[in-house]
Amino acid sequence: MDAKPCIASLAVKNSNVLPPDTNNHGTLFGGKLMAYIDDIAAIAAKRHARKNVVTASTDSVDFLYPIKEGDSICLEAIVTWTHNTSMEVFVKAITEDLLTGERKVCTTAFITMVALDENHKPTAVPGVYPETEEEKWLHQEAANRAAYRKGRRKKSKEMANTFGTAFPWNEQSRFGSNHE
Repeated sequence: MDAKPCIASLAVKNSNVLPPDTNNHGTLFGGKLMAYIDDIAAIAAKRHARKNVVTASTDSVDFLYPIKEGDSICLEAIVTWTHNTSMEVFVKAITEDLLTGERKVCTTAFITMVALDENHKPTAVPGVYPETEEEKWLHQEAANRAAYRKGRRKKSKEMANTFGTAFPWNEQSRFGSNHE
């Protein structure tokens, strides 16, 4: 498999922010933005691997600026790093007031996607290489971010095993014996 440049995976999505997309503050629901992020990351990863993909991890998503009803939202995604079957995808979300032209980067995120074969098993992906200074900056620290994710995933599995599928407490132990 030949390595591909980061830009070959570029995916762009634009959408108007309509009233059903907003909360009681008139701003885009955070969950709606997260769905947009996951969707555009999947498109970029699939474009890179030319295989079906699933989301393995979402790094922290920080909401830097509100996205208001009537604004547009533009999401851009590229694959910045690969490792065997996984791809790190960088997503940038930009809000624009279409009446004034004011634009702000409102969110950035890293999503890890895994390529799947026809049996829904992880499969190898092509390498990726950066060309621009921005891509090099993202690529340079990708292995460190991946190591951090691996450690975080291990802790998540430990927590899942500790807590299991049922709550470890009941009403009586949770609130004391005097609770009615």
